Amino acid sequence: MAVVMCFGDSNTHGTPPIVDPEQYARFGPGLRWPTLLGGHEVIEEGLPGRTTMFDDPIMGAHMNGQVGLKIALESHGPIDLLVLMLGTNDVKARFTSTPEAVAGGIASLLDIAQHRVMQARHGGFGILLVCPTPVVEVGPIKDEFWGGAARSQALPPLYAALARARGVAFLDAGKIIAVSPLDGVHFDAEAHARLGAAIRGALDDIL
Repeated sequence: MAVVMCFGDSNTHGTPPIVDPEQYARFGPGLRWPTLLGGHEVIEEGLPGRTTMFDDPIMGAHMNGQVGLKIALESHGPIDLLVLMLGTNDVKARFTSTPEAVAGGIASLLDIAQHRVMQARHGGFGILLVCPTPVVEVGPIKDEFWGGAARSQALPPLYAALARARGVAFLDAGKIIAVSPLDGVHFDAEAHARLGAAIRGALDDIL
């Protein structure tokens, strides 16, 4: 049985499509995709609002994935594989990011994960980089993601090229599922099931 860490944001946490931004909700086990990777021990490290590299002026500095990944990798282990899916929150209007900057944030996370000290700590582990599904500017949180649709649509080829350069496995979630039309950011239960099946298949090829 392999130990797999899933590191991401609200779509790894299992946040359902948002209807009321003031209400917290989370899909339960058996619905959110990290719990559908049968046959593996899964460590769920999904934080709503997490970015690849930005301190969020509203949600807090702890949304910076660089800090979070170091903490997660030093809190758990040894792991056999890291599934990394981040970048959705980086396209929020308040970060004024470009697609290239988001890819740079992913590169910084790969720097952390692939560093010889971190690899040695875990006895070596592989990485599956998942490009998040493009956002759609609809629903109750569309103002936060103003301009984010175009930025997120430009990410897949950048993530794919980075994965090739770093020698890690790659999966484009946008080729498998779409975001919910309710809020344009999060996945419904059916999408979680389809993504979980695709990632499970990718793990079978890697491990």
